[in-house]
Amino acid sequence: MKKNLSLAIFKHRDFRFFIVARFFMVLAINIQATIVGWQVYELTGSVLDLGLVGLFEAVPSIVVSLYAGHLADLRDRRNIIVICLFFLLLCSLTLYAFTGPLGFLLVQYKAYPIFLVILVSGIARGFISPAIFSFVTQLVPREHYPHSAAWMGTSFQAGAVIGPALGGIVYGSFGMQAAYALDSFCIGLPFLLFFWITKRSLPERKEKEALKDSLLKGLRFVLKNEIMLGAMALDMFAVLFGGAVALLPVYAKDILFVGSEGLGYLRAAPSLGALLMAYYLTYKPPLEKSGRVLLLCVFGFGICMLIFGLSESFVLSLFALFLSGVFDSVSVVVRSTIMQTMTPEEMRGRVSAINKVFIGSSNEIGAFESGLSAKILGPVGSVVFGATMTLLIVFFTFRFSPKLKELELKNWV
Repeated sequence: MKKNLSLAIFKHRDFRFFIVARFFMVLAINIQATIVGWQVYELTGSVLDLGLVGLFEAVPSIVVSLYAGHLADLRDRRNIIVICLFFLLLCSLTLYAFTGPLGFLLVQYKAYPIFLVILVSGIARGFISPAIFSFVTQLVPREHYPHSAAWMGTSFQAGAVIGPALGGIVYGSFGMQAAYALDSFCIGLPFLLFFWITKRSLPERKEKEALKDSLLKGLRFVLKNEIMLGAMALDMFAVLFGGAVALLPVYAKDILFVGSEGLGYLRAAPSLGALLMAYYLTYKPPLEKSGRVLLLCVFGFGICMLIFGLSESFVLSLFALFLSGVFDSVSVVVRSTIMQTMTPEEMRGRVSAINKVFIGSSNEIGAFESGLSAKILGPVGSVVFGATMTLLIVFFTFRFSPKLKELELKNWV
C-alpha cells in the first residue's frame, strides 16, 4: 500500500513534468557550482575567493527573497519560474562564453567577471525558490504533500549526486568549455519543460495589502509558529556552520590529492546519501516522532562533518560525506512537510521566501564563513569549528524548543 501511495502522485501529469524539470535544474546548478569552484581556485588560488563565490550569490538572493515571496502570492507562479530560468540560462551561456570569445576578461580581471555572473544568478535563484515551493503544492492534493516533499528531495538529490560527478568528469576529460556547454543544455531543458505545465490560478486575497504589510504578515506568521521557526533556525545554523562544500576544492587539491574528478565525487557523496534516503522517505515519510528524528539527524550530520574535517583518507572522507547526506535528507523532508502542511495557500510564497532567507542563503553565507574561517584557522580548523557549532546548536534547540521536539507530523497531514 505504501508503495502505491507513493507512486500515485505521478498520476498527476503536471507533477511529472515538474519533477523532471526540477531534476535538470538542480543538475545544471551543481554542474556549474563544481566547475566555478574549481575554476576560481585555479585562477586565484585563494580559499577566501571560494567563499566569495557563495557571498556573491547569497547577498542578492537575500535582498530579493522577501519581495519574491510576496510576488509569488500575487502573480502566476509558473511565469515567474520561466522568467527566472531564462536568466539562469543566460548566466550559463555567459560562463560558457568566458571559455571562448570572452576569455580575455578572465585574463584581465581574474575571477571578478565570474562573480558578476554569479550575482545575477543569485537574483534569479532568489525569485525562483518561493515560486517553486509554492507551485508544487498547486499540482497535487493535500494528502500527497509528504510524498511530494520526499519526491522533491529525491529529484533534488539525484541532480546533486549526478551534477558534481558529471561536471568533474566532463571538466577533467573534455575541458571547461564542454562542461559549461553541458551546464547550459541542462538549464535550457527545464526552461522548455515548464511551458508544458498548466498555469494555476491563485486564491483571491480578500483585501489588497501594501508591500510592507504583506511581508510583515508572512514574517509574523513564521515567528508565531514555534515549530516552523525552530525547524528553520535549526537547519539555518547547521548549514551555516556545518557545511564544508566551499572548501571541497581545497580538500581535493591540497589535502586528499584527488584532482578535479575527485572533487566531483566529493561533491556527489553527500547527495548520493541524501538521494537514497529521500527515495526511502517517499515510501515511509517521517510522520511519527518527527521532531526527535529531526534533532537526531542534525546531530548525526554534525558528527559526520567532524569526521570529514579530520580525515586524510579519501575513502573515509567520502563515507563521512555520504552519511552526512543521509542525515540531511531527513531534516529537509521534515522541514518541507512542516511548511507545506502548516502554511495557508495564500501565504506559501512569503513563508517560502522567509525559509529561503533562513535556509537557502545560509548555504552561500556558510560558504563565505567557511572561506573566512579557513583563512584564519586553516581548512581543517574551519570544518572542525563548524561541526562543533552544529552539535552545540542541536543541544540548544533540544533544550529551548519543546514543541519542535515533540512534533508528530502524522497529526498535521
